[in-house]
Amino acid sequence: MNNMELKIAAVAALLEYIEADHAPATLASSLGAEDMVLTDLIARHAPGISVFSLDTGRLNPETYALLETVQVTYSDRIKLRVFYPQTDALQNYVESKGINAFYNSVELRKACCAIRKVEPLQRALTGQKAWITGMRRQQAVTRKEMPFEEYDADHGLMKFNPLADWTEQEIWRYIRDNKVPFNALHNQHYPSIGCAPCTRPIAAGEDIRAGRWWWEDESGKECGLHVKASPLKFEATK
Repeated sequence: MNNMELKIAAVAALLEYIEADHAPATLASSLGAEDMVLTDLIARHAPGISVFSLDTGRLNPETYALLETVQVTYSDRIKLRVFYPQTDALQNYVESKGINAFYNSVELRKACCAIRKVEPLQRALTGQKAWITGMRRQQAVTRKEMPFEEYDADHGLMKFNPLADWTEQEIWRYIRDNKVPFNALHNQHYPSIGCAPCTRPIAAGEDIRAGRWWWEDESGKECGLHVKASPLKFEATK
């Protein structure tokens, strides 16, 4: 086996282990390239693992198009579940702070992420014994020491990062070799894709996470889904 084949086999074996020993388990998919690789590998090797995505209400049209493609392409093997923000919390935030308040401060941006992402994630993980992510060590300074497996004390379950040691080149080689569907925004220089107003394409030589919350400091660009501290909560004033 060459190195790529060995890496694929290792991920397949890990997914089979998770399916057998940590059920029920689920993949948190942002519909980015890494998560599409894992979706394809789960469909091939561990279809007992469920897959979910978070619809924040502010995704790009290309992301919604891919969501539909995934539902059609893998419908015979896996079911993609979609979770949404709580209506009252989102309405209170928008009415009291503004539709684009996340541009005004880090605190308001994190509060928006807490409503649109973190709380729906908590619901998606309810009843699960393990969750799987497509995070890689190359993606950000905050992920350099990320393990393949760890206990997530905040959610009370195991967390697996099967692609932790994969390079971007290996991600795209798998996608090309296996004809895996992917987000059209990747062809428009979006290496990392989130909400439409919070994500932009990057220029040559920029950091892979430079397009996320580009108006903020570079050192800690996370939305709260993958941080160990308790997420910031927002309570609208009446």
